[in-house]
Amino acid sequence: MSTPASPLRTGTAAGRGTLLAAVLASGMVFLDSTVVNVALPRLGAELDATVAGLQWTVNGYLLMLAAFVLLGGALGDRFGRRRVFLLGVVWFAAASMLCGLAQGTGWLVAARFLQGAGGALLTPGSLAVLQASFHPDDRGRAIGTWSGLSGVATTLGPLLGGWLIDALSWRWIFFVNLPFAVAVVLAALRWVPESRDESVSRTGEGRRFDMAGALLGALALGGVTYALIDAPARGDGSPAVLAAAVLGVVAVVVFVLVERRRGDTAMLPTGLFGSRLFSVLNVFTVVVYAALGGFTFFLAVYLQNVVGWSALLTGLSTVPMTLLLLVGSPRAGALAARIGPRLPLAVGPVVAAGGLLLLRRVGPGASYWVDVLPGVALFGIGLTLVVAPLTTSVLGAVSDRFAGVASGFNNAASRAGGLLAVAALPLLVGLSGTGYEQQGALADAYRGALAWCAGLLLVGAALATVLIHRPRGEGRAPS
Repeated sequence: MSTPASPLRTGTAAGRGTLLAAVLASGMVFLDSTVVNVALPRLGAELDATVAGLQWTVNGYLLMLAAFVLLGGALGDRFGRRRVFLLGVVWFAAASMLCGLAQGTGWLVAARFLQGAGGALLTPGSLAVLQASFHPDDRGRAIGTWSGLSGVATTLGPLLGGWLIDALSWRWIFFVNLPFAVAVVLAALRWVPESRDESVSRTGEGRRFDMAGALLGALALGGVTYALIDAPARGDGSPAVLAAAVLGVVAVVVFVLVERRRGDTAMLPTGLFGSRLFSVLNVFTVVVYAALGGFTFFLAVYLQNVVGWSALLTGLSTVPMTLLLLVGSPRAGALAARIGPRLPLAVGPVVAAGGLLLLRRVGPGASYWVDVLPGVALFGIGLTLVVAPLTTSVLGAVSDRFAGVASGFNNAASRAGGLLAVAALPLLVGLSGTGYEQQGALADAYRGALAWCAGLLLVGAALATVLIHRPRGEGRAPS
């Protein structure tokens, strides 16, 4: 990896400017991920969207991000991290403007696909420029600052987004990205140095620059997602639904064959799965983040359309969960380092499932302090026990030279879990058409969805109890 001739220090103007660019860019993505669910009832009513339209509004973005985030990191390594980072920022901002201007569901979903593609360039780049630009002595401090401030952005996102939705319009949750993007571009052009991986030739030989793998991954996720979302409207036996399902399954098989043939130059070297621990941890990730994605999708719509809360209060409802993650994750990581990951990863999902079961009792006229906060807090405590130990265990399950791709794949697995949950849960609980606007139908679907999510968490707890152990050198994927 090439680094600047004069690596940045945190106390300099260039160091602060580079950190500012990375934090603001990440803030855009985190804001988007936390407020779009809150906006679903309003945009659904204004655009006359069906449940499938709301699902695609969330999943169009997640699909592109999950499928192409690894490719985005490889593009930065090859063509320049600052260059690809800036491209991602501009792309994300332009797509955000298109989202805000949408006059119909089809327009909005198409813009969300574009936004996800921009996010796939931006997300790995915001951290990569810090890793590549700062002096080794200051790198940990810079990344820690980035992580902390990004967490603050995640906390403030629902407050800002809820206020914008109530005071102006749901469109402003997308328009607000534009001034952030301008600030990021100006800061990056002024202070962020360029860097790339100079150890690899321009032909891409010997590197993980794998367009075929990324496209096959997108086809696999897209086919399965389309089948799940459209099955309620078209019917399980619809030729379109069956064709999409077959396409998704075939793409998975071809993806595995292509990646195996490419070996270590693949986007996802299949040798990583020689580590049973790595494989189990990623299955665990999909299961747990599926529960998280399904829960947040249904909660935001339910609190507004059934309980009768404003968008701002709905956004506020999940803030304690984020605060618990910010405060508790370092402690959970330290605990896992002492006793191993099995206990936190087994107990955390059980605690989170308990929170979801409490939240199933929430009904019209519910009190935030009595009815909602206890369940949200319990879910947040459970998630806090999971996140840091999971990340550490994933990195510990493979050799150090694969740390980047292992982290990237685990990130994609978490997004794929949320994607599949949002696609499948409405089908499983019988919610379709404009059912989300009917209090009775939505209430039944909400309770059923949270039961499914709690079940997924308990499956994750069982996986951790039986199959997860402390990473050891001999348990790593071959180097």
